[in-house]
Amino acid sequence: MDILACPMCRSFPLKLSVFEHREIHRPDKVRKCELYCGFHRGFVKDLAETECVRCYGFEVGSGLLECSSCGRWYPIVDDIPRMLPDDLRDRKLERKFVEKWQGRLPERVVAEVSQTRQP
Repeated sequence: MDILACPMCRSFPLKLSVFEHREIHRPDKVRKCELYCGFHRGFVKDLAETECVRCYGFEVGSGLLECSSCGRWYPIVDDIPRMLPDDLRDRKLERKFVEKWQGRLPERVVAEVSQTRQP
């Protein structure tokens, strides 16, 4: 999360919502976030402490990244954030993502996908 910005407006940080995650092997060496901690959802300078080792032990399988500046959203599917510009987005993948997670998604995301025509 410390290096991700919206590909359209370049806003930072993005909001992360995790739907599925798994614990992975915790590495001996951990890169600490410099600006923003996605685990605690705050800027590092504002946090009393961080849990970098614990954070590096999680891998997000499914989730949602949201840009608070332009309102765009990006699904995380099969461990991969799908952060593409509007004209390159996979609408079929997004529709499947919304069908699977609609109970956990913001209403505006569900409505946006429902309003787009299927190819």
